[in-house]
Amino acid sequence: MTGPDIIKRTTLVVRDAEAAARWYEAVFGMTRVMDTPFTLSGTQLAAGKKGDQTRLIILKCADDLIGMIGLLQWTDPPMATPAELPTQIAFGAPIFVAAARNCRATTERAREGGSRIHCEPRDWTVIGFDGKEQAMVGASFFDLDGYFFEVSERVS
Repeated sequence: MTGPDIIKRTTLVVRDAEAAARWYEAVFGMTRVMDTPFTLSGTQLAAGKKGDQTRLIILKCADDLIGMIGLLQWTDPPMATPAELPTQIAFGAPIFVAAARNCRATTERAREGGSRIHCEPRDWTVIGFDGKEQAMVGASFFDLDGYFFEVSERVS
């Protein structure tokens, strides 16, 4: 082994892979790199059972290897979904952090796409890795399936 492993993708279980993909394309400008049905083996994934039919859409942002999102939908049989989506973060739930080119525009696209906005864009500062103060614009919202996003933009 010559270095640390790379976490290249996070796969999210979603209710409707097509609707979720359109949201990620519209809000973050992601592009599809894969869209395929497959049958579960029943061994590696800690969900579903052997023979379940699923659809996986993988989207990417600027990098061809890291920071990708997978959208996994159970198509046959459909996976049971909660009656209500989360409105706050629970233990075990991921917090996605996105760097936006324009936080206000990204937040507006999320709102137009049906997101629940938790925090409207606001100005704030943070101490960066270099120890210097950095001006930011930040907001937060949930995607269509209740996954939480912190979105920030560096201000020059």
